[in-house]
Amino acid sequence: MKVLVLTGGRSREREVSLNSGQAIAEGLQSLGHQVKMIDTGDGRELLATATVGAISDRQAPTINSALIAPSDHAPVAFVPSDFREFDCVFIALHGGIGENGTLQALLDLSGVSYTGSGVMASALAMDKYRAKLLFDSVGVPTPRTVFFGDEASAVKFCGEVEPDQLQYPIIIKPNAEGSTVGLTLAKDHDALLAGIAQAAACDVNILIEEFIPGRELTVAILGNEVLPAVEIVPKSGLYDYQAKYTAGASEYICPAQLNKRVEADIREFAQLAYEILGCAGYARVDFRLNPQNELFCLEINTLPGMTATSLVPKAAKAAGISFEQLLERIVKLALASRTQTH
Repeated sequence: MKVLVLTGGRSREREVSLNSGQAIAEGLQSLGHQVKMIDTGDGRELLATATVGAISDRQAPTINSALIAPSDHAPVAFVPSDFREFDCVFIALHGGIGENGTLQALLDLSGVSYTGSGVMASALAMDKYRAKLLFDSVGVPTPRTVFFGDEASAVKFCGEVEPDQLQYPIIIKPNAEGSTVGLTLAKDHDALLAGIAQAAACDVNILIEEFIPGRELTVAILGNEVLPAVEIVPKSGLYDYQAKYTAGASEYICPAQLNKRVEADIREFAQLAYEILGCAGYARVDFRLNPQNELFCLEINTLPGMTATSLVPKAAKAAGISFEQLLERIVKLALASRTQTH
């Protein structure tokens, strides 16, 4: 089978995406597939055997490329102008136009199979606040959250609200970023204002969210199968970008040690969240579990990290699914989904 892996891009999660793309391409090659890997940031064809650090910005594009979403305010992305030579496109992009439905719309128009969720689910999952409204509508509990359309509104709110109405610590984050980019855990008013400025540097829309003390959990879904929950124990106490991508900064326990009621609830909530957004293929649903054993859904990641040591592969391994088997199943789900829509 001929598979095109799209990786890199120009979002703030570019480096993570390159690591995912390398692991996916190597895994697919080991299964005997013909693999081409493209950096959508500039159209270069990459080698699956190269390390991320060895990918030189001086390399010239080696493929016939087409622009998508050209704009003065949005990153330009390069993709092959003819998708039809590939049986499937494996999207290894994280954040930005690779994950928010834009690329998925282009692929739909091209009539090719691609991995992961479609346009609507991708767009909704990237929009944390609107996803939260849908979660609430089907009984999936979420942290209390206030949405702001710009930085000025958030700053004004913080100046006008009564001090006892804001319970510290409190979370501030951009509405449409992944990998906890731009997230702040504020412990006082000054840190709150600094967090708003940091979030505003990433997205015009800002969320101020109740902090849920307790345990960090995530649940992967593969097709219709809910995989074992993973518990994340960041040494810093906060699972931010550094804790996610710094070696040794977090401990992972899979399967997570949960009582039977919590285990049943987290599986049900993950499935409901996945279904209400219309997700497909695979995704990861993130939760907090407070000391009273109450779960709160934070968000869904429709294109989670896919290195051999990422969270979805860890959950798959606990279910007896190797990394290569996981990739194969994701590709088959993409092909089956495309067949069903025609």
